Amino acid sequence: QVQLVESGGGLVQAGGSLRLSCAASGRTFSTLSMGWFRQAPGKEREFVAAVRWGGGTTDYAGSVKGRFTISRDNAKNTVYLQMNKLKPEDTAVYYCAADGGWSTFRSSGNLDYWGRGTQVTVSS
Repeated sequence: QVQLVESGGGLVQAGGSLRLSCAASGRTFSTLSMGWFRQAPGKEREFVAAVRWGGGTTDYAGSVKGRFTISRDNAKNTVYLQMNKLKPEDTAVYYCAADGGWSTFRSSGNLDYWGRGTQVTVSS
């Protein structure tokens, strides 16, 4: 089992920045691909970003590419999502996810592990 705990959400003005963190425990972190999804009110959950277990491969949704950066620190068992130039449409609950695979990470709603989410609200 893997436990994922997100932190770092909050309220920020448009154009501002936030950094989300996701701390993992319970399994060798370096063997897991890690990522972020988000869900806005009334909308389906969508993929945001992911990083492969080695850290050298990343993937981003088109809507956040160039503004968000995902990274991982295997020594701290933590994955980060640096969010810059935030927009009101980025408002959502952000969920951390982990899985042993990679090729279908962004499209799979059936990943192995999920956190409980952290709220990000961007005011205009």
